[in-house]
Amino acid sequence: MERRELLRMLASAGALPLLAPLARAAGTSDDWQTQFEAAGAAWKAGFATPEGDFPLTRATVRGHFPDAVAGTLFRIGPAGHDLGGERYHHWFDGDGMVHRFVIEGSDVRHQGRYVATPKRVAETKAGRRLFEAFGTMPPGVETPTSADSINVANTSVLPLRGEVLALWEGGSATRVDALTLDTLGVKTWRADLAGMPFSAHPKVDPDGTVWNFGVSSGQGLLALYEIAPEGALRRAAVVPVADMPMVHDFAVTKRHLVFLLPPLVYDGKRKEAGASFLDAHVWRPELGMRALVIDKRNWERRQMLALPAGFLFHVGNAWEEDTPRGTQIHVDYVRSDNADSVFISNREVMRARRVKTTEPHLTVATLNLSTERATQATLAQEAEFPRIDPRRVGLRHRQVVHATQIRRDLPGFGAIARTDVETGRSQRFSYGAQAMVEEHVFVPDGSKPGWVLGTAFDFGRQKTMLSCFAADNLAAGPVAQATLPYALPLGLHGAFVPA
Repeated sequence: MERRELLRMLASAGALPLLAPLARAAGTSDDWQTQFEAAGAAWKAGFATPEGDFPLTRATVRGHFPDAVAGTLFRIGPAGHDLGGERYHHWFDGDGMVHRFVIEGSDVRHQGRYVATPKRVAETKAGRRLFEAFGTMPPGVETPTSADSINVANTSVLPLRGEVLALWEGGSATRVDALTLDTLGVKTWRADLAGMPFSAHPKVDPDGTVWNFGVSSGQGLLALYEIAPEGALRRAAVVPVADMPMVHDFAVTKRHLVFLLPPLVYDGKRKEAGASFLDAHVWRPELGMRALVIDKRNWERRQMLALPAGFLFHVGNAWEEDTPRGTQIHVDYVRSDNADSVFISNREVMRARRVKTTEPHLTVATLNLSTERATQATLAQEAEFPRIDPRRVGLRHRQVVHATQIRRDLPGFGAIARTDVETGRSQRFSYGAQAMVEEHVFVPDGSKPGWVLGTAFDFGRQKTMLSCFAADNLAAGPVAQATLPYALPLGLHGAFVPA
């Protein structure tokens, strides 16, 4: 089949098979919203639905944010979790809300706005859910006309050429004005790629080149993108992948793209029977974890290596070296023994329930491209949301910033850490018994150690905090902290743009 025809199929199909029968008949209801409202957990405010946008508001600041973090931290996450008395059954389903924190020394201002996707506009007007979501099949939903008709733009952000792209898994990026947060419409890289899946974790090389991918589960295809630093598309193509799994993130090195493929595999028959996109996936540990390595220059040159079965959402970084034993790629990622977190814990928070699942740990894998053998070592640190110095993407690195300290009584994490992936040594700061940690990012400061910047939800005070730490001394606590007069919905990913 011609490549253009493959691209056309992928763009028209998106990440979701769109003609599946409905899982629940119109008029059928459930009590997730009632259970959420009745729950007494103070932390549930992190999963509540804001009534509307957050106007530009000045935070209360303690300390002084360093000059290197003067700029804007953009963050995004699911926020519209319920509508018309019906509550979504998965955290990842909610309509996206994008935030900007403008940082100027002792002055921090916050603004948050829902991304006005076609889905959100239509459903808000109707007063009810009209379309299926990642993990929920609301009653009476319509057949989507395209992947972008169910695009929630809620997962990550990519600042690019003065705009911010709000990213989802299954369809187009959505353009957002970086100063006003106005929604500007979908991003179309090329006419024949309209609606094509553009995933939530693009990687930016030190030279500014942007790499990304997209998954078409029903067609068993992986889309690849190369975008020039000025924002123009250089290449796009698709490659076939047998037993297509759920893929959320990837890594790049100087010469390769690296995909870790967990054995959470799409089953079209389940989707045809009315399952949600999530529930159309089956855990098949006999497949193991496959490592797909693709040559950056020639996407036809691909290798598949085998690792023990495991599940991941996020990759920290990868780098490669030529050794007497062959070309080796080192990649660190957050590994769990199985996919229970996506099926159970990230669902139950929608009922304000904490359900313990397998614990994710920082893991370092070594892929030998010459022998096609792979090994890995699991570090002691519980981890999620790994981030590195953005100047080291695809290059040798040692330090990974990540959330840590799993709470037995709360969802998520209670501390932020910086771990040396070669020695395993780690430093951390705990936010205390009444805080839930979100992703923190690394902000470079020339040749200095740099800074760690991120948000946490203080559910004791029902307020969100933005903190800045010296990267080489997390344990000393924040050098500056801004506290908002309200709580924000717990989000997923962000990006810092210097002033």
